[in-house]
Amino acid sequence: MSYFFNISACLFLVIMQTTVLPYLPLMDKFYDLLIPFIIYLSLSRPVRESLPFVLFLGFIMDNLSGGPFGLYLTTYFWLYVGVKGVMTFIQVGNRFFIITLIVAGGVLFENLILLGAFAILGSKQQFAGDALGIIAVQVLWAITTGSLFLLFFRNAQSRLGVGFKKVYARTREKG
Repeated sequence: MSYFFNISACLFLVIMQTTVLPYLPLMDKFYDLLIPFIIYLSLSRPVRESLPFVLFLGFIMDNLSGGPFGLYLTTYFWLYVGVKGVMTFIQVGNRFFIITLIVAGGVLFENLILLGAFAILGSKQQFAGDALGIIAVQVLWAITTGSLFLLFFRNAQSRLGVGFKKVYARTREKG
């Protein structure tokens, strides 16, 4: 059940990220939708269940992006490890403010890694003049919507689990 939800969410988010959001005028500077999902996986799923999806998402996004290979894989992996590490010190639970800060920090972390990689690999002339403005807009989007995505993922997973349990119970009664 959990694997079905994770696979479905991964495919839906990758399709939305790569084909739909870049063409919507208000959402063209939206942050990476996979960041809240990776944070959700690290907050609510065990390592053996969530780490393969994090690595899979990094691999897929590296293949779809035009950046250096391994950039998204590295970013997603260290974001996952960082959130797991923060969980050992802070009881995150359902605290809306802390979750919001974690998502905004994840967006900022990804943007800093991307800027650092492009700074190392290329000349300074490759930076867009409004890169800091775009990062600020993405962090503001993350502050306003990041925790809502996490709540949606948690509720969708629990509702899907209840639905599968009902179907499984009905098939056991018939058999």
